[in-house]
Amino acid sequence: MTTFTDRSIEEQIAQWRAYVRRRPALQGHDVEELEGHLRDQFVALTEAGLAGDEAFLVAVKRLGSLDALSREFARAHSERLWKQLVLAGDADKSANTASGELLVVLSLAIAAALAIKVPALFGHRIDGGDEPFYFRNASLFVLPLLTIYFLWKRGLSVASGVWLALPFAAGAVFANVFPFPKGSDTEVLTILHLPIALWLAVGFAYVRGRWFADGARMNFVRFSGELAIYYVLIALGGGVFTGFTFMMFKAIEMNAEWFVGGWLIPCGAAGAVLIGSWLVEAKQSVIENMAPVLTRLFTPLFTVLLLVFLATMAWTGSPINVKREVLIGFDLLLAVVVGLVLYAASARDPQAPPDFFDGLQLLLMVSALVVDGVALAAIATRISEFGFTPNRAAALGENLVLLVNLTWSAWIYACFLRHRSSFAVLERWQIAYLPVYSVWAALVVVLFPLVFGYR
Repeated sequence: MTTFTDRSIEEQIAQWRAYVRRRPALQGHDVEELEGHLRDQFVALTEAGLAGDEAFLVAVKRLGSLDALSREFARAHSERLWKQLVLAGDADKSANTASGELLVVLSLAIAAALAIKVPALFGHRIDGGDEPFYFRNASLFVLPLLTIYFLWKRGLSVASGVWLALPFAAGAVFANVFPFPKGSDTEVLTILHLPIALWLAVGFAYVRGRWFADGARMNFVRFSGELAIYYVLIALGGGVFTGFTFMMFKAIEMNAEWFVGGWLIPCGAAGAVLIGSWLVEAKQSVIENMAPVLTRLFTPLFTVLLLVFLATMAWTGSPINVKREVLIGFDLLLAVVVGLVLYAASARDPQAPPDFFDGLQLLLMVSALVVDGVALAAIATRISEFGFTPNRAAALGENLVLLVNLTWSAWIYACFLRHRSSFAVLERWQIAYLPVYSVWAALVVVLFPLVFGYR
């Protein structure tokens, strides 16, 4: 059995061992076997970058899925975890490590904020008509620095960093080499798809280059959802801060628009990605991730929304409008449905039997498939009448990509509900399909401007 050099960890494991042995319900259980599982989880979490105390408590929480007594112990001792998160003032090794990481994150966040302003030195002004340039390059100002953060945190080699720099270099070329005219649809498609294509490179850094390792991709999925939630929360706080900024400067008859529009919003939006990522990393798997919790709330809401929409469309006979804004909205809706399926899978015990929520998930996917089919029919009709345009071609491809994912996911879920397949099959399918989205997005960025003549 693995013995750790950190005395405090061995003391906590001894406390856990004594706790479970005192419980009458433990009769017939193998404490040594459970302790072996606990130590294995601890090693895996520390290798992922967690501090010792935090890794121990998260390992105990995960062991709770194997044994009810460990789950009870995790609940009874979880308050200790909050005392040593992020900004803990203890002068121990973990606090020093957290302070060092905070310094790195703040430095990278400042670098991202300043990167937004570097193009201004070459005549590109955010408020001077160069907004398309900034939109095209927005992900390139931030995602390389986020990748550097994970390279540092995961201890990856310089060679790994060089390989991961290649997609960002290619993205910078394809975002700026094409002569997009004003109002170009392919430029808008580049703006929307480049971050999706580059997010895969961030994922490789996050999983320490072990993309096919067991559970690594699902951990990146969890991170992505948590980051989105933290970013929205930070943005809401930033909105309040912006309002107070305007109010205070207006009180002295000063217009703060130049500062807010030129510095506060763009620099804050860039730096918030790094800060949000650090917060997710600092609190990962602490008590419960927010994304799966919100999935439980929004799955029934989106199911009702899709069913009401389909019923209304059938009652009125109104077809789907295939304008660009509508197509983008439907693609986002279907992407949200896929996200709900992903995060429900990330929080579910694969060994648990089917329940009511699983049936609701299947109903959501079937409803989304019907909506996707209706949207595809409308797009195909429009293409047959008026030909291909960049927006229609992109919408057609994206709906087909989502259709394949949802169709096979629904089939696997139906088999699971009929006890003909395990839930782990659905989880494996979802994470195996993730690169398809980035590959499609890369094709849109690289090929669509050339195929459609930059229009």
